[in-house]
Amino acid sequence: MSLGPAAAPFNPDEAENFEDIEKQFAVKAVEHMSTYWGILEKMRASQLRLTKLDEDIYQHLKTDFPEFDPRQTIDENEMKSKSGKERWRKFMMAYEKRVADYNFGTLLRRDAKWEYGEKETIFVPRMQFYAVEIARNREGLNDWIYEREHPEEKTPATGALENDT
Repeated sequence: MSLGPAAAPFNPDEAENFEDIEKQFAVKAVEHMSTYWGILEKMRASQLRLTKLDEDIYQHLKTDFPEFDPRQTIDENEMKSKSGKERWRKFMMAYEKRVADYNFGTLLRRDAKWEYGEKETIFVPRMQFYAVEIARNREGLNDWIYEREHPEEKTPATGALENDT
């Protein structure tokens, strides 16, 4: 039984951009962004686990990118330079079979102090998002989002959390 001629090999450099497919990716990225922001508003990011592998991802990031400082604004040009892409690709490939949608396009804030916005956001593979946000969460850099939504949980004089005193 013949199924017909074999399909030609796919060449991504010659592929057409289908507007509907691009829109679907954009919708998924925005949905992910909205979901993540909603979680940050509902719980302290320093207590949040994004994956079952957060500790491994965090340690791997610190090993492969010792210069990375989650307090600093991400330099998109550096991240997406030829050498930056090579380093991140090597990092991400370690999770190819371990993290679902590890290379799916995701929106990332360039700085933990900022909300999502057109100029404050870059498009990255999901593993870059996880690596950066896990580091930010571990260091408490995203806790301000929860605290802004729950001001009653701060003491006015010190800014310390009532539960932490």
